[in-house]
Amino acid sequence: MNTTEIFLIAMTIIFTVPWLIWRLGKTDYYAPLVVVQIIAGILLGPGILGKAFPDYYAFVFNPAVVQSLNGIAWWAVMLFVMIAGVELDLRKTWVHRRETGITAGLALGTPLLLGCLAAGLMLTVDGWMGPQAMRWQFVAGVGMACAVTALPILILLMEKLEVLRQPIGQRILRYASLDDIAIWGVLALILMDWERIGRQAAFLVIFAGAAWLFHRLMARLAESDRWYLGLVWLAAVSFGADWAGLHFMVGAFLAGASMEAEWFDQEKMDLLRHHVLLVIMPVFFLSTGLRTNWEVGGAAVFAAAALLLIVSVAGKLIGVRLAGRILKWAPGEASIIGWLLQTKALIMIIFANILLDKQIITSETFTALLLMAVASTMLTVPMVAPQLARLKALIARVA
Repeated sequence: MNTTEIFLIAMTIIFTVPWLIWRLGKTDYYAPLVVVQIIAGILLGPGILGKAFPDYYAFVFNPAVVQSLNGIAWWAVMLFVMIAGVELDLRKTWVHRRETGITAGLALGTPLLLGCLAAGLMLTVDGWMGPQAMRWQFVAGVGMACAVTALPILILLMEKLEVLRQPIGQRILRYASLDDIAIWGVLALILMDWERIGRQAAFLVIFAGAAWLFHRLMARLAESDRWYLGLVWLAAVSFGADWAGLHFMVGAFLAGASMEAEWFDQEKMDLLRHHVLLVIMPVFFLSTGLRTNWEVGGAAVFAAAALLLIVSVAGKLIGVRLAGRILKWAPGEASIIGWLLQTKALIMIIFANILLDKQIITSETFTALLLMAVASTMLTVPMVAPQLARLKALIARVA
């Protein structure tokens, strides 16, 4: 078979396997299709499918096919990160800045601290830190991975729970949005290349000027032209960030965050997110699974994943509970908000992919983080749904 035919076999597998697991297994309550796609990516990776059927794995996922899949995956995730940036609403955050700042700060800071402690423990064993990392980069990277909230998946789960358009849903979006900015800021700091600091400073200066001109231009265009120019802006800013050494995903987020949500019809933006998830993001999940590794031993990887899951969940719940005490929330409110902010899949996986690309973490650490992200996301709906049923009055509480 030629490369095109093998590529199409791989695409057939990518879209068939997760859908069959999701539909036949009726997993939607605890594992939406997007989570099943991530799990399927792990199952189809070298550690499982590659070990069970090495010849078939090497035939289907040969270097030429993997390179083609990676190109699709890069563009898919750039689009997804851009959408997340566009949907940030900092104006509402500023109106409720005290409540949002306290909650977002504690919801991010507490699991970040506990995650850093867990990373320090992992450093006592070889095989977890990447060859290009300094110790502080590894610790900060793993710590932030434990603190991440995946805004796009949070939106999907809150739609499922029918709270997205309710006051509590809008509050949670404010907390997650502020944390989203902090996540990318910390990532930029971790990736800061002091040998190329001049190039990175030049990129930020050029970006600031270009963003000002971009704003003036977009305000004068029809919406149909804004969609097209937005994609040009995404590619250009992502290239600039990668050229400067910050990684193209940082550029994708900056491209989205520098766009105004009111430039675009909200229903069309929701449809774009839905179609990106449906049509091309499954390729990213598969390419993510291809990067998993179990060389330090399956038991060690699962032990690391369990440790990271414990500090992640405990840190988020403790942080939000502290915020609830300071802000005098109603009983049960902190638990609901804490579990919803626990959602990690996608953004944390993107974050971990970048750390792996830059060799700050090893593929074994990446695998442990991936398992942690899947487990924490799968816990969200089963933990929150019963609480919402008991505490319906909280849904309409504004602050």
